[in-house]
Amino acid sequence: MPAPQQSTTLLVSKAKGGNERMLRMEQVKDIKYLRERKGLSYRAIIKETGHAFETVKKYADQDDFNIEPKPRKRRKSKLEPYLEIIKAWLEQDLQTPRKQRHTAQRIYDRLKEIFGEKFAVSDRAVRSKVANLRKEMNNKNDGYLPLEHPPGEAQADFGEAVFVENGKRYQGHYLTLSFPYSNVGYTQLTKGENQECLLTGLKDIFEYLQLVPDTIWFDNLSPAVKKIKKYGMRDKTQGFARFELHYGFKSNFCNPASGHEKGSVENKIGYHRRNFLVPVPQFGDMKAYNKELFKKADQDMKRLHYQKKILISELFQQDKKAMHQLPKRALEVFKLEKARVDHYGKVAFDSHLYSTSPNYAGKQVWIKATADQLFVLDEGYRQIQDHPRLYGKQKESMKWIPYLELMSKRPTALKYTSFFQKLPQTLQNYFESCQYQEKKAALTLLTRMIAHSDITTAQQAFEMTIKRGLTDLDSIWTTYYQMTVPVRPLPDIMLGNHIPEIKPYEIDTTSYDTLMKGDTHAVINPKALQNT
Repeated sequence: MPAPQQSTTLLVSKAKGGNERMLRMEQVKDIKYLRERKGLSYRAIIKETGHAFETVKKYADQDDFNIEPKPRKRRKSKLEPYLEIIKAWLEQDLQTPRKQRHTAQRIYDRLKEIFGEKFAVSDRAVRSKVANLRKEMNNKNDGYLPLEHPPGEAQADFGEAVFVENGKRYQGHYLTLSFPYSNVGYTQLTKGENQECLLTGLKDIFEYLQLVPDTIWFDNLSPAVKKIKKYGMRDKTQGFARFELHYGFKSNFCNPASGHEKGSVENKIGYHRRNFLVPVPQFGDMKAYNKELFKKADQDMKRLHYQKKILISELFQQDKKAMHQLPKRALEVFKLEKARVDHYGKVAFDSHLYSTSPNYAGKQVWIKATADQLFVLDEGYRQIQDHPRLYGKQKESMKWIPYLELMSKRPTALKYTSFFQKLPQTLQNYFESCQYQEKKAALTLLTRMIAHSDITTAQQAFEMTIKRGLTDLDSIWTTYYQMTVPVRPLPDIMLGNHIPEIKPYEIDTTSYDTLMKGDTHAVINPKALQNT
């Protein structure tokens, strides 16, 4: 079965009236066939095919079908004489504030002012050309320069990773510090990308190495850079500037949208995600897990460098030689800011709520936030309360002891608190059945339990005792004591060889037997009576 003929349009001819029309290869082939095989004249072919005379004449005797593309003649624009002026104005705009740059309308108006009637171009044409020129300038790519990184130089950036701590899932981050010269990299998990997480991660890596890189390259991270200025200058955040000064490293920042300038850390972020963080890490304590990540990084450098074919661990020794020692005293990394306590004794920080105490309602306090902890301080910087720092969808951290102390003085208010609503139904029923003084005593006991352990254990002690049919506070405290104080088994007492052997004591009842028989002449042993 012959293959079906292609119908791709390839050739152009002019029909009657000078109009161009497209011919398919089959149509040209038909013309050639009628001319060469059938021997028909031009007129006969025209009658047979219906094509114009010029078309038939062109293809009937054509024997060269090579395609010779011809450059398209560009129509000269009326704006051509003014393009250099427009480009100069747009380039000057790059050095001026955005609100003082030329609009397309302003460019049109200026050209009209300068050239008057000679400038016969519509404002629409100017707007279109200015838009195209700006697009070309924004997409201008000067190419990448191969950057050489000497020993002792590092790059830092964040990656994203999911992990589970104490059963709680976090959409978290990890900070990676890579050394391009040796291809070594260290990673630390963090719950955020704030300044405290950045600086704490760097500090922990410095302290593990007992060294500080000479120079560190960063992206324009908001925890480090407050504002990008002209000529590559940066306004650094106060916390980052203090950290840099304390540890004595030099910071370099990549140009905007130029991630290739820190390609080492970009690659290392992906490498660590695939090799260190798969499957999803699950652990009880993030600090302990981060120490394990240090060990993994050390183990990873026992391989050849991908280009230099030398052990990475050997190259890293050269990195270390170019680094400098830690300062004598570590820098405490934290953020300190003022806040006002609301009417419920809670304070807001980074869109999260933290409890303080009802006694501080309406007062100003200090918030001291580290990467993983938050401390509420009074105006004299004395600690009022501490909390784990919240991230992501966590909304509120509540510590109830200060509130329970107040409720124990006002027990009738207990029923109307959110704390009461969160109690198990067993405890709600118990407190509702208590008289005024009993409720005060029970709240005082509950506060004591929570201060000693936690609210969950205290609730369980109440529930277990109530389910056994006991409601007195002594029984509840006994249950709690058994739950929280481990019973220590008493060791066996081992007797030494110096203990004399004691014969078993035997009772002599013969004297009593004699008396009971009435034998008046019997001799009674007084010692036997005394022994019995």
